[in-house]
Amino acid sequence: QLQASGGGLVQAGGSLRLSCAASGFRFPGYAIGWFRQAPGKEQEGVSCISSDDGSTNYADSVEGRFTISSDSAKNTVYLQMDSLKPEDTAVYYCAADLYYGCTRWYVPGVIMDSWGHGTQVTVSS
Repeated sequence: QLQASGGGLVQAGGSLRLSCAASGFRFPGYAIGWFRQAPGKEQEGVSCISSDDGSTNYADSVEGRFTISSDSAKNTVYLQMDSLKPEDTAVYYCAADLYYGCTRWYVPGVIMDSWGHGTQVTVSS
């Protein structure tokens, strides 16, 4: 089970931190990360972290502005979002891949093994 939190309303240029608490399955050993979906747009992979080696990756649209990290003691993954832009406005979902690490994260329409409830992020201009 994944529980996301931390969304909200922020002005452009501001920051937010999302949290994703994992329970009910072993951690590390999974890849966990974030997707987002804006109104009228397709699901987009945002960032992923491999629990085995801590490797991370990011969508080009957030590279250099977002930072993903994990706290294995708390079974929690964080997404620090800085220099937010109005185009970052979306519902953000945390998700876990049990078998393929981060390799499927940016495949259009991919279905992950576990999803958390979405959290709304709104960036005003």
